[in-house]
Amino acid sequence: MTTHHHPDATAQDLPDNPDDLALRIEALEQELGQARDEQLRDRAELENQRRRLLREAEQARRFANEKLLAELLPVFDSLEAGLAANGEAGSLREGVELTLRQLTRVAEANGLQVVDPAGQAFDPERHQAMSVAASEAHAPGSVVQVYQKGYVLNDRLLRPALVVVAAE
Repeated sequence: MTTHHHPDATAQDLPDNPDDLALRIEALEQELGQARDEQLRDRAELENQRRRLLREAEQARRFANEKLLAELLPVFDSLEAGLAANGEAGSLREGVELTLRQLTRVAEANGLQVVDPAGQAFDPERHQAMSVAASEAHAPGSVVQVYQKGYVLNDRLLRPALVVVAAE
């Protein structure tokens, strides 16, 4: 019978007793199992870290323009107020309407959505009640009037809509 020895192994390293050899093999198998478990845990930890970094990078990308869009909200308000004014020249009105449409397209392309809840049920997550008014034309708890539209950026509330709610 031919035996193969590891090149670094010497006769002194090998136990003489077969029971000692079995114990040594068992101990080495346990060490190997522990090393494999540790490798799997390390690999899983690295994968979790990679996923977390990707998720954080995606969040940063989605909300990178939040400050810019928040600063543009007064521009929307001014343009809408100009459109609401009566007695303006037709060409001025057309220009303001075109500007508002363009600005709206840019904002929507960057994830901004308008919250204009007129006639809808009051939603404290997206609306801020400025007052309550009696209204027979509206269901109790619904929005009677919108003072100022709200805005949502990629499902995150940027500014609540300022509303009047129908009395219960």
